Amino acid sequence: MAQINVARINVVLVVACALVDADKRVLIAQRPQGKTLAGLWEFPGGKVEPGERPEQTLIRELHEEIGIGVKEACLAPLTFASHAYDDFHLLMPLYICRRWDGEVIAREAQQLAWVRANKLRDYPMPAADIPLIPHLIDLLM
Repeated sequence: MAQINVARINVVLVVACALVDADKRVLIAQRPQGKTLAGLWEFPGGKVEPGERPEQTLIRELHEEIGIGVKEACLAPLTFASHAYDDFHLLMPLYICRRWDGEVIAREAQQLAWVRANKLRDYPMPAADIPLIPHLIDLLM
């Protein structure tokens, strides 16, 4: 019987959210200096912690990063990205949210931008985020 050598791959689960305002613009945030992929634009979200569901992660991260309150019922799964980086594999569900409490503010010294879906490609993004753009264009344009 032949043996197959399968390398272990570190899969990282990160969840992201496309916040959509009344004008059908999507919020993106620029990764601050000092962080991995600094200067690139991304959808708000973060790494799912052990014992946490993706929706719980988004509720926590959206409050920490941009100061808004989101109810789980307002988070709808839209699509996901699966991307192999050099040292890990990223699995990233993208949720859409059109309702939240509070004003969006940059709480982590990041730049924020409200962008029409068909203009998202004008902002440099991490490789994993780029395949998500067509889904937002289809939904919002």
